[in-house]
Amino acid sequence: MNNDSSSRIVLELRKWISGAAPGARLPSTRSLVAGYSASPVTVQKALQALTAQGLIESRPGVGTFVRAVRTARPADYGWQTAALGTPPSALPTASGTMRDVPNSVIAFHSGYPDRELLPERLVRAALARAARADAALFRPPAAGMPELQQWFAHELGTATPAGITPPAPGDVIVLPGSQSGLSSIFRALVGAGQPLLMESPTYWGAILAAAQTGVRVVPVPSGPDGPDAAELARAFEETGARAFYAQPNYANPTGAQWSRGRGDEVLEVVSAHGAFLIEDDWAHDFGVTSDPMPVAVRDDSGHVIYIRSLTKSVSPSIRIAAVIARGPARERILTHRAAESMYVSGLLQAAALDVVTQPGWQTHLRNLRQQLQSRRDLLVAAIREHVPQAHLEALPKGGLNLWLRMPDGTDLPRLARDCEDHGVVIAAGTEWFPAEPAGPFIRLNYSGPNPGAYPEGARIIGEALARNSV
Repeated sequence: MNNDSSSRIVLELRKWISGAAPGARLPSTRSLVAGYSASPVTVQKALQALTAQGLIESRPGVGTFVRAVRTARPADYGWQTAALGTPPSALPTASGTMRDVPNSVIAFHSGYPDRELLPERLVRAALARAARADAALFRPPAAGMPELQQWFAHELGTATPAGITPPAPGDVIVLPGSQSGLSSIFRALVGAGQPLLMESPTYWGAILAAAQTGVRVVPVPSGPDGPDAAELARAFEETGARAFYAQPNYANPTGAQWSRGRGDEVLEVVSAHGAFLIEDDWAHDFGVTSDPMPVAVRDDSGHVIYIRSLTKSVSPSIRIAAVIARGPARERILTHRAAESMYVSGLLQAAALDVVTQPGWQTHLRNLRQQLQSRRDLLVAAIREHVPQAHLEALPKGGLNLWLRMPDGTDLPRLARDCEDHGVVIAAGTEWFPAEPAGPFIRLNYSGPNPGAYPEGARIIGEALARNSV
């Protein structure tokens, strides 16, 4: 009886709903009980059935209403083509190194170290303490927390030789990661349409930042020992450039480290041309068989703009870096930073400072060096066994990557697809060249997850390369 009555109420209300406007309010439950001579339970069953069918919706304390039916239709954003116009330059696409991949694959493509290489215990404790401190509630200064400025300045200052004035805390600008700092530096010191000398190959993020800023990139060839000073001088003379972007320590992607002599030669060329060396020390904490030797420690005239990042070594979630610059250049960079980001999260600054000032930080870095060396050597041995055609020009003394030249004629897109089809993700080297690639290269990250799978990954790369040449 109740089920029949409920069905009758559903049918009649459906007819009423079909003629009602979306959002129309249904009669109250009391009115429906009286109108249909039914029990409250029967009316409630009918309303529940209509709700399940998506025809009505109940708003507690307000009433029951006819649900608006949204008809799916294709989106048309064609108008934006005219509104946006032609982009000022062909921007590179986002790097494949940022792709998320399933845990089931052997991942050599990422630019970040695996979780087990991070100081997880220190990070969690630092975040908990920072959340309880004033940093969680107040706006920090635009240039950064004074204590963190002091730490960055002190670290570089302790390596500064006698006779050179070390940087002061006031020379430091804290950044929300080095990537955003690159854009600000290129915009402040170079400017749209102006030439910027850049190592080739080099960090894809710097290439992207340059493209977005609109500067004109001029590649300078760089090998295992860095760029040739004479080639760099010629590039300055021919272009009139006033800045050179480089990674003297454990360059991404090659792993190259400049010698002390090469750094002095480059600094001499830069100084002679009244220019800036934008030194990206992204891998300062990732020495394996050598220690980093920043060029900035030998300059107190403001020629070196030094960038130091903690993002990869502390945690990808704590995006903290700093730029150390002296003189008017520092003020100009700070002005551009204020336009992009008025200040950096005090919570993240406090957490980063907490981590790097704990006694366990130095212990972590010593352990990290050993782990990176064992991973690097494991992957190198596997590549030499399974991919003997791959040429490793120099064994990196630090960093996170191997830079391998494949045989001439290698179809890199096909190689990458073939490897991925068999469960291995690699990074084709094309995106690390500011201009045309100098050859077929791949970059393999030896700090990724599951190092025990490195030999299997190398075997799959070798088989894919053999098929590539057929």
